[in-house]
Amino acid sequence: MEQRPPLPPFTASSAAQKVRMAEDAWNTRDPDRVVLVYTPDTRWRNRAEFPQGRQQVLEFLRRKWARELDYRLIKELWACADNRIAVRFVYEWHDDSGQWYRSHGNENWEFNPQGLMQARHASINDQPIAESQRKFHWPAGRRPDDHPGLSELGL
Repeated sequence: MEQRPPLPPFTASSAAQKVRMAEDAWNTRDPDRVVLVYTPDTRWRNRAEFPQGRQQVLEFLRRKWARELDYRLIKELWACADNRIAVRFVYEWHDDSGQWYRSHGNENWEFNPQGLMQARHASINDQPIAESQRKFHWPAGRRPDDHPGLSELGL
């Protein structure tokens, strides 16, 4: 079976690396790439959706990024132990009418021994914002290393 280092059990350092790798992958908005970090039988809770398995997660991600335009995400490690990581995140996006949102959330992740995510539980709240209130202004793709994280931005 394929491996996705860093592998559990996680330290604060290896968990932070895993979190940044997840942020970078999600900022590609490439569902075919992102889905490969999950086990074939992954289980999710994302708001009121409960996709199971890579195919359902792939379909979920395709719908998500078709709806959430100009998506920019920052994740931050909250805690870790053994094969679990807790993350807080914020992302900004707009819908097809031009309304901007800042979505705040928390995720609990559980990994198999090969470093693939077997469970993801996410709670997310959307806050409508004006375009002038945006804080995430990097070009599409990976957040630059010198761009502030959530704590530095006061989020």
